[in-house]
Amino acid sequence: MKTIYILLTRSGTLLSKLVYAVTGASYTHASMAFDEELNCLYSSTRKNGYTMFPAGPSKEYLNKGVFRLRGDAPCALYALEVTDEAYVRARRRAEHMMARGELYRFNTLGLILCALHIRWQRRRHYFCSQFVSEVLEKSGAMELPKDSTLMHPNDYAQLPQLKCLYEGCLADLPQRKAMELGEAPAVVSVYLGLMLGLAKAGVRKIF
Repeated sequence: MKTIYILLTRSGTLLSKLVYAVTGASYTHASMAFDEELNCLYSSTRKNGYTMFPAGPSKEYLNKGVFRLRGDAPCALYALEVTDEAYVRARRRAEHMMARGELYRFNTLGLILCALHIRWQRRRHYFCSQFVSEVLEKSGAMELPKDSTLMHPNDYAQLPQLKCLYEGCLADLPQRKAMELGEAPAVVSVYLGLMLGLAKAGVRKIF
């Protein structure tokens, strides 16, 4: 058995605020990951990590973009146990969509209709929870309680197949904190290298 991770967040961006205003949901964004460390998350979202557009299937990182800027954002991390075969199919499908990102677009109209509980499918257009739902369903990882175009991020918090691993602010997510600890030594090593270089240069001048 393998594990697929689903991260739910409410980042406080303009789009997040709009979705929250309409739905009142605790979480307005869904991402998925295939490793326990959450080194890379997959979703349909802003492509450069900061501005709302362009948007579509994109990789996200806890220490970059909106996730880095919004440490106070509420989040919840869930684990889904799947078969090895379903895991491979899901990861392959997500990677394929990332590699062919130019073929896909963000499903803006679908997102609006989803908030109104209106099903609307458009080829190669996905909003975040629709993307996660399609990957999980088409890989055989799980059966959805409703159509992927109607899946809200908050719906994942209600699914009995998912196990909640963490709930709280993004800054205190263990995987996020581990990344910050890993970054500190890297920065220190850069400064140490510069100091040693300057010291050596000073010694050469003396002699």
